[in-house]
Amino acid sequence: MASNDSEHPGDVIPSGIKILVAGGFGAGKTTLVASVSEIEPLSTEEVMTEASVGVDDLQGVEQKVSTTVALDFGRITISDELVLYLFGTPGQQRFWFMWEELAHGALGAVVLADTRRLDTSFPAVDFFERRSVPFVVAVNCFDDAYRYSEREVTEALTLDERVPVLLCDARSRESAKTVLETLVRHVAATAAAPA
Repeated sequence: MASNDSEHPGDVIPSGIKILVAGGFGAGKTTLVASVSEIEPLSTEEVMTEASVGVDDLQGVEQKVSTTVALDFGRITISDELVLYLFGTPGQQRFWFMWEELAHGALGAVVLADTRRLDTSFPAVDFFERRSVPFVVAVNCFDDAYRYSEREVTEALTLDERVPVLLCDARSRESAKTVLETLVRHVAATAAAPA
C-alpha cells in the first residue's frame, strides 16, 4: 500500500503479520527465530537447573543446557509490503498455557519438528488444527538424526495433504527464510480457498 505523503511518494507502509514458531522441547525454535531475524531477537532462554530434573524430558536432547521460559521474538521483512513478526513458543508442557495468548492474532504458524522426537510435534499440530490456523511443518534436520522424507513425516503426523512439509536447517538464514516464505504462500492459498 503506497503512502499518501507527497514528500515521500515512493514510500511503502509494510503490512505486519504475526507468525508463531512452535514445536517440541529442543526442536530448534529459538535457533530458527535468531537465524532469520533482522533485528536482535528477544529471547527468554534460561539455564536449565536441577529443578527441571524429572519435569523436562531430555531424551534425545541430552546436550540441551538452556530453555525458553516465555517466548522468542524476531522480525523479518519479506518484501516492501510484508513484515513478519515471529513469536517462538516455549516447548515444555509446563509452559503450554502461554500458547493461547501467543496465538492471539496469529495468521499462521511453523511447527518445527525434530525427527529424533517426532511425537513432540503432535501437541503443536493439534493446537493449530483445532484453531484452524494455517501452518507448515518444518523438519529441522539435526546432524545426528535420521533423514525422513516429507511424505514419511506427513504420514507419521497424520497431516492433511494440503499442509506443506519441508526439510530445513534452523541454523541457516536462507533455510529459515524458505520456511517462512512457504508459510506465507500457504496462508494466502488457505485464505483464497473456498470454505
